[in-house]
Amino acid sequence: MLLRGEQNRKDAKRSHSDDLPGHPLPKIFTNETPMNEMLSLSTSIRWQDIADIALNSYLLFRLYALFRGTKVFRMLVGVALLWFFQEVTVSLGFIVSSLAIQGIIAVSAFIIIVVFSNEIRSVFRAKNLKAVFWGFPKESNQTPVEIIVESVFEMAQKYCGALIAFPGKKDLQEIVQGGIPWDGLVSKEMIKSIFWYGNPVHDGAIIIQGDRVTEVGVILPLSKRNLPSSYGTRHRAAKGLTEQTDALVVIVSEERGAVLAAKGTRLSVMYSKKDLECELLKHSGRRIKQQGHVKKENFGIGLGTAAVISVLFVTGVWFGITRGLNTLITLEVPVEYINLAPSMEISATSENKVQLHLSGSQLLIKSVRPEDIRVRVDTSEVVVGYNAFTITTENISLPPGILLTKVSPKVLELDIDTLITMAVPVQTDWVGKLDENLILTHAKISPQRIRLMGNTRILGNLPTLYTEKVSLDKLSQSGKITANLAIDPTNLRVAPGSKDQVTIEYQIRKRAEDEFLPD
Repeated sequence: MLLRGEQNRKDAKRSHSDDLPGHPLPKIFTNETPMNEMLSLSTSIRWQDIADIALNSYLLFRLYALFRGTKVFRMLVGVALLWFFQEVTVSLGFIVSSLAIQGIIAVSAFIIIVVFSNEIRSVFRAKNLKAVFWGFPKESNQTPVEIIVESVFEMAQKYCGALIAFPGKKDLQEIVQGGIPWDGLVSKEMIKSIFWYGNPVHDGAIIIQGDRVTEVGVILPLSKRNLPSSYGTRHRAAKGLTEQTDALVVIVSEERGAVLAAKGTRLSVMYSKKDLECELLKHSGRRIKQQGHVKKENFGIGLGTAAVISVLFVTGVWFGITRGLNTLITLEVPVEYINLAPSMEISATSENKVQLHLSGSQLLIKSVRPEDIRVRVDTSEVVVGYNAFTITTENISLPPGILLTKVSPKVLELDIDTLITMAVPVQTDWVGKLDENLILTHAKISPQRIRLMGNTRILGNLPTLYTEKVSLDKLSQSGKITANLAIDPTNLRVAPGSKDQVTIEYQIRKRAEDEFLPD
């Protein structure tokens, strides 16, 4: 706030007197009731804080929605727990333990990126960014387990070889080859017709996702491990795919009419339809009640719970960072005077720096540097003469989460003067002494006047402008030299269009016999 005139001086002195003995200072710490603390907290929360919490909560929820059910998600949960324990060890002062956990977190992050790169890439592979940042994951259609089981065992009875792959979380596109897009609804007739001997694609595998056959005639990678000689090409292809992915592959042996299921490193014989049904349900994430009915987790409730937990977690972290153990700090920050009219100049200031007493959580206070804080004073309404400014929170720019408790001094006094331009005569500042056999007969300076800019009090009392010192000791003959002007740049400066140097033309001759001074 800007104050003017004699009343300004009184108000400024009265403001300074607030820090003198006998004048009560405002208390920084008070014993507030819980209700008052809650009211104080609610009034101190900014709209930026609410937006910050909402944004980070949504990002955390999106991570859950994208990686739910994957190994990456379980690893991320483990890293989050490690981070929590690392914060606990830091607060307890366990230096070695905190450093060890910090190293484990760094290694874990590297392992996640390297080991699960394919899984991460498959999650973020989308046709557009909306699917990643906005679209909610849709519940896939249920795989018609009964139809598949009936089809598989009917083909086994007829010794019709078959190879059916059910993808897991990992994408298969970079591993399989030669597939023909199909996108047909799963039915017993379709499955049996695809693997019938006369069909051109009966030797390849089919991929079933949800209730649709997405590809047929797919070539699966063969296993590089040593397998029993009784295993045919279909068995080796099934093992090759399951060794590299989390897919489930069902094999129907053409020679023995047996049904097998491959998952991971396991290859199991399905002796009955019930065995295969359980394997398919387990792979699809559904479970069977005792009565035999399939039970599926509520998809919407799971996402809703995750959203609530994300908001609560981010809110807790935010309060822990911004409203943690309060710490005080005092910083000295330079004052910036802005919007000063070109025709005016600050001739004197009471202070060029102010002391700011700041408070905030220990984590935020440690990261604060003087260059992160700016104190600006708007001088657009100043008048010539005395001006005083009361420093308020509007003049101070603080990092988020940092609170201002006190400013010292509270009032800054400025002396404003008008800038004028005036031509001032220039004179050479000779120093030293010529050789006793020489005499300086003539000296001419060009230009003889220099236009200067400065405030009226300094420039009006400047009758002559001198050059920088010119030594006579070094002169032995007539000539020209160039000299700079002796100007204090804080008070005066050369007006635009004028030179900041002058040329001195001088003449020197030898003394005559009668011109020598008596000893």
